Amino acid sequence: MKILNLDENFKPYGDGISYQKFTFPSGCETHIKLPELKAVSVLITTRIRSSDDVMLLFMATDALRRMNVKYIEVYIPYLPYARQDRIMVYGEPFSLKVFSDLINSQNYEKVIIYDAHSDVSTALINNVESKSNHEFVKSILHEKKNYLIVSPDAGAFKKIFNLCRAIEYKDEIILCNKYRDVSTGNIKRIDCEIYNFKNKDLFIVDDICDGGATFNMIADEFKKRGTCGEINLIVSHGIFSKGLDMFPNIDHIYTTNSFKDLPSHKKLTQISL
Repeated sequence: MKILNLDENFKPYGDGISYQKFTFPSGCETHIKLPELKAVSVLITTRIRSSDDVMLLFMATDALRRMNVKYIEVYIPYLPYARQDRIMVYGEPFSLKVFSDLINSQNYEKVIIYDAHSDVSTALINNVESKSNHEFVKSILHEKKNYLIVSPDAGAFKKIFNLCRAIEYKDEIILCNKYRDVSTGNIKRIDCEIYNFKNKDLFIVDDICDGGATFNMIADEFKKRGTCGEINLIVSHGIFSKGLDMFPNIDHIYTTNSFKDLPSHKKLTQISL
């Protein structure tokens, strides 16, 4: 199988086909030029951070089809719109359904994603394979001692329960509950029934960190109780749209390169997929 890496800085399966890509002078039309191929199957890898990345993927797919490539898989580790997996208020689109329909229209033999936000993603996308975050988390925790795993909300608990079984974690899972204003999306407060963490280090585990408001609120609440050691964050998809200096009460952050390559930071460890 040939490899086509649409992000030159993301090569999870090694080097791939050389090609040319550019944007027309209009600034809104992306284009790609592939060399002549005689391959039967191609795996496309990409990190989607904009609509241009979506169009580049579709342009590459069309070019491959026109060269009679019969079998095309695509690896999109961070799935755009995965968090918009339901309609919360009247007047909103079902964003994940819209994006999934676009992907399905390409008739890929396989769509590989990493640590899907919810089961809705895997239900909506045809021929999907969702890779778990188990090995990623295990690589971080395998030498750690005297720690507790934290679920940031009830929605994440099922995934974290399965993770804990996979990595043979034997201690208690700390469950937080967050209360959100559905009309604005803003979190109003965070609750946690456990007050005494017995000076153990805490590892909050989730799939996505965007601005980080949820994790900051959790860390602030835990710090107030004064019964824990370090507070750490493990997220599969690190967006960090407000930067890495916005986490005063989080001691260290672990993430992958599923979304982008992050600048070095004293609080950050980024692990390549």
